[in-house]
Amino acid sequence: MNTADVKRAARQAGDSQALDWAARTGYAVLGVLHLLIAWIALQLAFGAHAKQADQSGALGALASNALGIVLLWVLIAGFVGLAIWQLTQVVAGPGAGDRVKAAAKAIVYLVLAWTALSFATGKGTSSDRKTSDVTAGLMSKPAGGVLVIVVGLVVIGIGIYHVYKGWSRQFLRDLRSHPGRALIVSGRFGYVAKGVALGVVGVLFVLAGVHNDPKQAGGLDKGLRTLLDAPFGKVLLAVVALGLAAYGIYSFGRARYADV
Repeated sequence: MNTADVKRAARQAGDSQALDWAARTGYAVLGVLHLLIAWIALQLAFGAHAKQADQSGALGALASNALGIVLLWVLIAGFVGLAIWQLTQVVAGPGAGDRVKAAAKAIVYLVLAWTALSFATGKGTSSDRKTSDVTAGLMSKPAGGVLVIVVGLVVIGIGIYHVYKGWSRQFLRDLRSHPGRALIVSGRFGYVAKGVALGVVGVLFVLAGVHNDPKQAGGLDKGLRTLLDAPFGKVLLAVVALGLAAYGIYSFGRARYADV
């Protein structure tokens, strides 16, 4: 089988009804995850004792009851479906940039699926703790502090891209038809808020690298708690939390309108 045959097979798989359904389910469960994170972040903003305001906190909340366990398995299936669809784009994508982006997204969805699986099987752990461990591992390497700073700058870049994609409505290119005004507003607000949150996470990595302190690095939960400690922190965190909820709502719309 030559390269052309492989690409043709990947395109056929990507266009299949089964994979179309799996990818759309994946976008829907992504919406569920963001709504859960937003709810935890809102509780944190209003002073309640909240779980981790990130995927591990959201997944841990689901793992606390039988119905949540069932939903966790639905999330796992959805994330795996999205990852497989992205992998078909890695092979059959029109350009090198599209293929690289598809590969990165496939890795993210596989990590989310694995994380959900760990909570579904009772082995879930704090994502912030994992982040600190990974950061410490990087710092143990030659020029480790520089590596951590580079990671932080990359995350900041991703955050800036999210803000740009939301503000400029570039996310509409991911859809096959106009989703309506309400979903456009949700998408703009959601992408910008998610970009801000990622930017804060990136800054934490940069600070960890500069100060050679892996404990300063953290994931989304630490980023949101950092916002809470800023001037007008409760307002900032509440706005970002609502933005994450808006992203979740947009994800439900994307499940219907996505160009899969």
